Amino acid sequence: MQSKDEILTMLTELLVDEFEIPAEDINLEAELYEELDLDSIDAVDLVVRLREITGKKIAPESFKQVRTVRDIVEALAELALPA
Repeated sequence: MQSKDEILTMLTELLVDEFEIPAEDINLEAELYEELDLDSIDAVDLVVRLREITGKKIAPESFKQVRTVRDIVEALAELALPA
């Protein structure tokens, strides 16, 4: 299981590499749509990439309430918990 710090590091690398977001703009409070300029297509792409990386089934619907980087980290941490 990954720690939240490890999840944040992985997510930061993904956002920098795949979405060309400057690393210095990424922090737990950064808003995905307003500050990082992600749109709905980017959000779907992000869910697909996270599914590939984590090997976890992530339903796009579960990400509808996600607004910040912290929200993604929390959602991924919950997925990592044993059922």
